[in-house]
Amino acid sequence: MRKGIELYSFKEIEKIRRACGIVAEVLHILAENVKPGVTTWDLEMIAREETKKRGARPAFLNYRPPFHREPYPAALCVSINDEVVHGLPKKDKVIGEGDLVSIDFGVIIDGYAGDSAITVPVGRIDPDKERLMVATKEALRRAVEMAKAGNWLSEIVETIHSTAEEFGVYPVLRYGGHGIGRKVHEEPFVPNNRKDLGKKDVKLRQGMVIAIEPMFALGTEETIQDGDGWTVRTKDRSPSAHFEHTVAVTKEGPLVLTEI
Repeated sequence: MRKGIELYSFKEIEKIRRACGIVAEVLHILAENVKPGVTTWDLEMIAREETKKRGARPAFLNYRPPFHREPYPAALCVSINDEVVHGLPKKDKVIGEGDLVSIDFGVIIDGYAGDSAITVPVGRIDPDKERLMVATKEALRRAVEMAKAGNWLSEIVETIHSTAEEFGVYPVLRYGGHGIGRKVHEEPFVPNNRKDLGKKDVKLRQGMVIAIEPMFALGTEETIQDGDGWTVRTKDRSPSAHFEHTVAVTKEGPLVLTEI
């Protein structure tokens, strides 16, 4: 087993599942509030309130991820259209008809974390955006099925990448899923693009918990960072979509922890 990868007991997985259940509930409420005229800061306030009601705390708020020098200043990542991930909620960022709104959210309760992401269409979206959403969601479904003890991480990566190719969209480079449990980001990194896998592979074992999160773009695998220091956009400004589940590798097969 690769050094640094946690294996969790059944009791610990149940604690992670509790955090994941709160994440799923709050994301459901947020999805219902994604409407034209709503700001991404409005969604941020809803997320904070709903998390507090459930006795948890936002996992991302003031958290410094291993890939950044500064702590993240919000509870949510809200990314619209060409924004792939880590979109900062802002009071002047207004959601409009036809947008794709990706919401990434996590909580911590009783010392364990949960993490999930959804992409919500606003009203009627064009056929290309619909294809992009379907592809990303289908990649997640197929990748989850590969999260079995004895399989390899590369099988998850290949499943995600090949699904993107099947639908004629692009898995973004350098961003992907991760181990999760006592910390939001743990080993291993779970790439979406096979170019990011490198030469080292990881065999999946019972007790591993991973966040699988396909991020697809309509026109390119390349991204750029916004001037705010967090928001990641597609290099060609084409739309993107993002779906994520936290999944436990068990004796019986993959267990999705972020479903209501």
